[in-house]
Amino acid sequence: MTFRPLHDRVLVRRVTAEEKTAGGIIIPDTAKEKPQEGEVVSVGAGTINEKGEVRPLDVKAGDRILFGKWSGTEVKLDGEELLIMKESDIMGILEGSAAAKKAA
Repeated sequence: MTFRPLHDRVLVRRVTAEEKTAGGIIIPDTAKEKPQEGEVVSVGAGTINEKGEVRPLDVKAGDRILFGKWSGTEVKLDGEELLIMKESDIMGILEGSAAAKKAA
């Protein structure tokens, strides 16, 4: 199934949380917080301004982003848990070496 968000909404896949702390302590599933970082899967066409023109979104599919702790609505598509949120819920895009380190 394909899903395309409408207007200024974004479909996000959370990145997996760290299993250990920096000191090497293993974190049990019950103590883990949901990550506030994700990868954009799909984006809507954009917002419509007062003149009726569509302004494209600043994020695109494949971007690594940071979002608020309580941002978005959780949905399950094809057995995968994803988030749908407005572009305004996104705090920023991870660029350069920080995003590359997280992806590795």
